[in-house]
Amino acid sequence: MARSFTEAEKDNIRVKLLDECEKSWATFGYKKTNIDELCSKVGISKGAFYAFFDSKEHLFCRVLDVLQERHKALGDSLPTNPTKVDICYMLKQVYLEYDKTNILIQRNSPDFISFLNRAPKEWLESSQKVSEDFILKNVFNSNLKLKMSKEKAIGIFEALLSILMSKDILHYNHYEVFCTLLDNVINEIYE
Repeated sequence: MARSFTEAEKDNIRVKLLDECEKSWATFGYKKTNIDELCSKVGISKGAFYAFFDSKEHLFCRVLDVLQERHKALGDSLPTNPTKVDICYMLKQVYLEYDKTNILIQRNSPDFISFLNRAPKEWLESSQKVSEDFILKNVFNSNLKLKMSKEKAIGIFEALLSILMSKDILHYNHYEVFCTLLDNVINEIYE
């Protein structure tokens, strides 16, 4: 007979599964993250896993949702009328969050694309909307006036974040490089 869990145990197990999945995904990628190993680390059977998530893909989707929630919290910490300094600070925190998880670095890999191909379509649409809303709300919905098109500004921010993908071959601390470039380009983006 299968063991039943209290609500508190369920919440605790769900958090542990998300945490272990995030760590494994950041280290090994989607394909090499093994549900059996995650369950073993959390102390549940593979059969019990399906009481928490419908599939491996649903677990990974929820991990990305948690990452987006952390980014949203960074954006929510901005003052009502953020300055360029506030925007820079928030973007630096987002960069550090991406660096910690390693997931941004994987987004163009065949492994990550394999995950996206298996992820529920409605989740993909919702996740994309959350990302777009984050950018529009936190980077462009302020008292600051752009000196360029939003599309160009987004391209610049994306290019800066792409430093993460080259961090291992840079001959200097990648975060300091990111910060230096962001601090210098912010005056070209906003008046």
